[in-house]
Order: sequence, then structure tokens, then C-alpha cells
Amino acid sequence: MKSVPVSLIGCFLLLLRFPLSAQENFYRTDAVREIRIQFSQANWKHLLDSLFLATGDEGRLMGDVVIDGTLLKKVGVRYKGYSSWNSDEVKNPFNIDLDYCLEDQNYQGFTKLKLSNVIHDPSFVREVLSYEIARDYLPAPRANFANLYINDTLIGLYTNVEAVNKTFTENCYGSRDHSFFKGEPEKLEYPFGQNANLAYTHGTDSSGYLPYYKLESDYGWNDLLSLIYTLNLDTLNLESLLNIDRTLWMHAFNYVLLNLDSYIAYAQNYYLYWDDNGRFNPILWDLNMSFGSFRESDGSTHFQGLTIDQMKTLDPLEHLYFSISPRPLMTILFRNDQYRKIYLAHMRTIITEHFSDTGYIERARSLQNMIDAYVLQDTNKFYSYEDFRQNLTQTVGGTGSMIEYPGIADLMQARVAYLLAYPGIGNEPEISAVQSTPEHPVLLDTAWIKAVVSNASQVILASRNSGTGPFMTTQMFDDGNHHDAVAGDGWFGAGIPVTGVILQYYMVAENDSAIAFYPPRAENEVYTIYPAVLPGELVMNEIMVSGNELNPDPNGDYDSWIELCNTTGEALSLGGVSLSDPNVNAIRWFFPDTLLPPKSYLIVWADGDTTQDGLHANFTLSETGGELSLFGYDGSTIDHVVFGNQVPGKSIGRYPNGTGSLSFMTPSFSAYNFIGTTPASGFLLYPNPTTDEITLEMKQKAVLPSISIYNLLGQQLYENRNFPSVEKGDGMILHLDVSGLRQGIYYITVTDTGNTYSGKFIKN
Repeated sequence: MKSVPVSLIGCFLLLLRFPLSAQENFYRTDAVREIRIQFSQANWKHLLDSLFLATGDEGRLMGDVVIDGTLLKKVGVRYKGYSSWNSDEVKNPFNIDLDYCLEDQNYQGFTKLKLSNVIHDPSFVREVLSYEIARDYLPAPRANFANLYINDTLIGLYTNVEAVNKTFTENCYGSRDHSFFKGEPEKLEYPFGQNANLAYTHGTDSSGYLPYYKLESDYGWNDLLSLIYTLNLDTLNLESLLNIDRTLWMHAFNYVLLNLDSYIAYAQNYYLYWDDNGRFNPILWDLNMSFGSFRESDGSTHFQGLTIDQMKTLDPLEHLYFSISPRPLMTILFRNDQYRKIYLAHMRTIITEHFSDTGYIERARSLQNMIDAYVLQDTNKFYSYEDFRQNLTQTVGGTGSMIEYPGIADLMQARVAYLLAYPGIGNEPEISAVQSTPEHPVLLDTAWIKAVVSNASQVILASRNSGTGPFMTTQMFDDGNHHDAVAGDGWFGAGIPVTGVILQYYMVAENDSAIAFYPPRAENEVYTIYPAVLPGELVMNEIMVSGNELNPDPNGDYDSWIELCNTTGEALSLGGVSLSDPNVNAIRWFFPDTLLPPKSYLIVWADGDTTQDGLHANFTLSETGGELSLFGYDGSTIDHVVFGNQVPGKSIGRYPNGTGSLSFMTPSFSAYNFIGTTPASGFLLYPNPTTDEITLEMKQKAVLPSISIYNLLGQQLYENRNFPSVEKGDGMILHLDVSGLRQGIYYITVTDTGNTYSGKFIKN
């Protein structure tokens, strides 16, 4: 089987919190957002200028904002970015806090807007294009364009950049409360100042580092100090505290795209987030001066500034030899022969995928064409419309200390030619024909990986049995003993034990001068093997047989449905998995190639019409009962349920969700089963377990029903004949307050004109 590479991060974890469509929509790059701020004060600009000068990023002016027609009240607005703010200018950068006054107020899941005024980019596309490229290789913010109005006056066209905050870390790393820092010194010191360079130069107490790093979490100074100490004085243990591969991707990106206003020049404009594996991950930030827009320093031999020609041939290993002030995050990593080769390999990948042809400039021109009319209407922009059109290819004049801005194509054409000839970027090994067997290994089995490799002295297989953990390495052999065919034939093989729900891997081939990865974007993109699905990993979580009135299928029909739940923290492949109701149709219905995300749900419509859009099984469900079986690719049973007579309008589902036995419940279509309903003689009882109130849904109307509650010893704890009820069809619904009961198991009886019905419930 040929394995298929899949992207690991790409903020895939955001599916767990917000729908993917909503997350992508606001930062789509095929349309310009419209943002309108309304202040009650006519002198809003004077107030914002005063607040910014007096309080920096602490003070905000309250107003309302309308985003693409959606009104959000009482937001907090301030300026941002001292280098791009000027009290004499109308078009200043903005930071908008949507939940400033109203807790959890958001727009499509986002609570913060960051609008950059494009002051150092005549082309207008540097920031959006750079973030777009960066996200191919590591988690990075999204960015697009927004037209900004204040009090109905057009201010101009901005770049709209996703905030790096707790929402971002939760979407990309699956957590939001770990140690989190921004490399942002309170006062920029240069050329000999330390800034946020991660050097161990401020003592053994974390308080010495407070002026140089901004804490974005509730705690974490000891974690940061531990990283700084290990980076500088205990490098043998660095891999346990730092995601080194992601760090090397950041350096490779910055040097290929000449983004010097970063860790390179002033040691700032980056974030660090501590993930669930106990490692800090660097996050790119502030790319508005990429593609050579910032040339004031490289932090190395050109510490007093660079010309455009010097940018074209800037040495990507300059900090290995000299730094005007310490840059241990580069110097120490580059000293390691393996890390240095990986760094250069990542540069090769970025160049090959984005800059070896004219794709990047065609993409930039496409963005320019989309915003052309908005730029023309922007009377507050810092450059002429002619500069805007020309700067993709030609150098244009600048403002202030920046005399000119290089044409992006002119700069990158020369940059790419220089880098492709740089030692360690060329003459790399070649990897091809990657294969894995078996197609669906079982737990504790061995998955065998092989590939054709040439021009390599060593081949390493990196693997892990999760989607987020660190990779472990093992050597691959061309000896005929590792499922690699014949010794010396160029096929290299190795085996990996299967110990998890998924198995991910990539390959690294090395020779004396260079390293090659396969897939080239590893570790951000890897190959994934999906072992056979086991019982308990995929369950039939809820079944709706009769009375579906709320959830139509893609064709508008209100049919019966079966909800499947992935109970694991990894994606499951349903290829080869099948479903059947042997009492209706002995022929099993097979899922198409389907990838079910972690902790998520999938609906199969049980209407017998397999020709319709969506997942439609080849059988129907009966109100009088039946059975359903879920089979693995090898025919083994993954899950099996038997159900009896159904109650119209009620579903049967697992409670607790994903693990419990089936009970009647209010339908929770493609969602978590929060409330179980116990079928009792003559009535339905829910929620069960309960905390405060129990509901009795009787199938027929009762005349002055008497309700009693007993404990397990048979002692009567409650009796009532007078309580409000609501009629429902031929029956009635009664609500009973049980908040005063202790935790435990109780029996409940309902007596109505001689008939007694009983049931059992749990009080939490």
C-alpha cells in the first residue's frame, strides 16, 4: 500500500472547538471584509492617541463594531504597534477586543481583531502572502484584508491578522492554559541589548527576565527560565523542552523570505507556547515587513543596516559565526551538524515549493487584483497607487528611514539563485516509492515501511503512535531482512510497533553534505497509517427510528438515522468498515473512504436508498425493534446493539455518551448525549442520572396521580399529589424537584386510579 501524507497541524484541532467552516470564513482571502467602528465621541482619535501614549496596550475606548453586517456592542478599541503608529496619521493600526464588556462575545469564534495599516508595504500583499506560505510548514496566524470605517468615514484598507492568543493555541495545540509568552521587550535595546533573545544573561531568578518577555498565560516564568538555561547550558536535554524542528522551520522561513524584523535582527516578534508534551513551540508574528521591507539590521555583520543587494545574498548561517548580541536560538542550533542540515533542508523545501517558479508572484498579483479598487479608494495609504502596482516587481521609494522598498520578484529571483547554490541545500538524497504493509495493522502488530533511497549514507524512520506527540527514530536498512526486498537494491525498510489508534511517520535520508525529508514538509506533514478499528473506538452512539421531525437528510427527507461516535483522541479511518441489520438486509453496507475526526460524530441515514446524497444504508429500521452490527474491515464485530419497541419522537442512545448502555432520550443529532431517559412501566423518566429535577413523561393522562420516591431500603422519602403538569398528545409531562435528595439510587412510583407504574433513577 502507498501511504498518503496528511497535514498534522494546520490547526486541525480547531474542529474540536468551532466548526471548520466558521473558522475559515472570516480569514478567507478571496474577499475583503468590511469592519465599521462606531464611537459615541466625535473626538475619538484624540482620545485613542491620548490613551495609547498614557497606557500603551492597557487602555481602550469603548464603541460598537459591525463586521460584515453583524453588530457587536461595547467592544474595546486601542491602537497597536508603536513603530507603525503615528498621532499625525489618520490610518493607524487597531486592536479590537470583542468581549471587552460582554463576556464571550465573539465573531465566528474570534474575540480579538488585529488590523495592520500596511505602512511599510507599498505592494499591500507582503503580510497576507507570507502568512499563507508559513502555514504550509508550521502553525501560524491567518490573514486577509479588511476595509475599515470609523463613524461612517472610510479610514482605508488594512491587513486583518488572526490574533495569537488562547483561542489560537487551543485551535492549534489543543490547550489554552499552558505557559505562553511573547518575545516583546518593554524597551527595545540595540545593538548590544539582549531583548527577547533567550540568552541566559539576566541571572538565575526569573524576575530578571520580566522586562523582555510578555507573559500571556497565568503562569510560566519558571518554565521559560528552564528553557533559557537548557538552551544555553544544557543543550543535550534541549529536545525535551523545545520543539526543535518547528524552531528550524521558523528560522528557515525568516531567512528565505528575508523577514528580519524577527528573532534575527532585534530578537522580538515571536511567541512561545508550551504544548501538552512539555515543549515550547515558536510561533511567527508580525510579517508586515517581510520580503526585505525591513533592512535596518540583521543582528550580525550588517547590524547597522543592509542594502537591497546585500539582502539578496544574506548568509543563512551568518549567526553561526557572529552576532552583535547573543542569538542562542540560532547559534547553538546551527552548531549541531544534524540540526544545521535540517535547517537547510527546510529552506530547500520552501524554495522549491514556493519560489523556484513564478507561482508566488502570480499569487501576489491575484491578491493585488482583488484589492485593487479598495487601494485606489484608500486616500490615507502611505504610497501612491502606482507604487502599489509596481512594487511586486520593482523597487519603489519609501518613507522615513526606509528610503526604498525592494520589488518582491526582483529580490526573490536573486535570493533563490543564491540559496540554491548554497552548500547543504543542493546535492540532497532522493526518496521515492514509499510503501507500508499491512494496510490495516492491528494493535501490537508491526507496520513495515519501505522506500527507494539514493545518494544517502543513512536513512532514518521517525514515527509516533499519536497525532501530537514527539517522534521516535529507528534506522532503515537495505539488507534484505527488513521487508526491503533484496540487499543492496536501493530499497530501505524498517518495522514500527503499533501501539496506538494511528501511526504516523516520515523519513530522513542523509549524506555528507545534505539531508532530505519525505514528505518534504515533515514534521508538519507526515504519512499516516490507520490501524484496524477496535471495539470501543467506534460505537453506534444514538439511533433515531421513529418521529424524526427536526433533522432532514441532505435530500430534505426526515428519515431514521444512526449516529456513530469516534470515542478516541485520534482520527479513525472507516475504509472497509460496514454496517448491517441482518433482520432486514443480510448484505452489509460498506462505508466509502471516510476519515472521522477525533471525538466527533457521523450520521448514517437508515432509509434503504443508497442512491441519495450522503451516507445512506441499504436497510431501514423498524419501530418494533431490531438489531444493528458494525463490522471491521476483516469482518470482526466492532459494535452490536439490540433495541425493542420505540417511542415516537425519542431516540435511543448511549448514556454516558460513547460508553453507556442504550436508553431513551431527547434526540441529540450528531452531538454529545447529555441526558438519558429511563423507560419505565407506563412512563419515561429523564434526565437520568439527574442533579436537580426529574421529568416524568406519561403515555396517557392521569387523574390526580400520586408520586412516591423510595430509597434502596424501601423507606418512603417523598409523596405528592399536587404538582403542575403539561399535556402532551394523549399523555402528560410532570416535573419533580429532587434537589434535596442525597446522591444515590432511588425508586419512583406513579399511582393512578389503581394502576401503579415504577422506575429507577440516579441522583448525582
